[in-house]
Amino acid sequence: MKKIIALAFICLSSLAQAQLTSKEEVAPELTAKREAQKKEITNNYLALKNNLLISDSIAVVKNATALQNSLQSFKFKKLTLEKMNEATIKRKEIIELAAEVASTKNINKQRKVFQSLSVKFWDLAPKFKAEDTALFLQVCPMTGAGWVSDSKEIKNPYYPKNMLTCGEVKASL
Repeated sequence: MKKIIALAFICLSSLAQAQLTSKEEVAPELTAKREAQKKEITNNYLALKNNLLISDSIAVVKNATALQNSLQSFKFKKLTLEKMNEATIKRKEIIELAAEVASTKNINKQRKVFQSLSVKFWDLAPKFKAEDTALFLQVCPMTGAGWVSDSKEIKNPYYPKNMLTCGEVKASL
């Protein structure tokens, strides 16, 4: 009986040590890769918003496609099954909205879809935000349209000619 217990203890110790070793060896690269993915997603969204600001519909198509691609390879971590399903559904909705933005060169249609995309993006922003990035939810009180920015300075992507500075910061991460 003592031999079986000793053998079981040795096996469990070896397994625990192997898990610790593999986590120590892999974690830094995986953590760096994950942070790079988060930064790419955030930067693609912000580039999309910034090109709506300057009314560059061709660049908006490019940014929407880039956002779509970066989101497709992103995997959620440390969530319960229910939260994982909810986040996966929202990510899919953002991807579909980004595809819709990319499917038109009409800047007004792009802005309209971007409103829905921004709401869903903000819901998942805590999962997408890179550690060294601050994000702000901004809303135009005249229209109720919101967007995410990396600056507290208001630059309204929906009405850049008439209401560029119309908006307020509603939340931050």
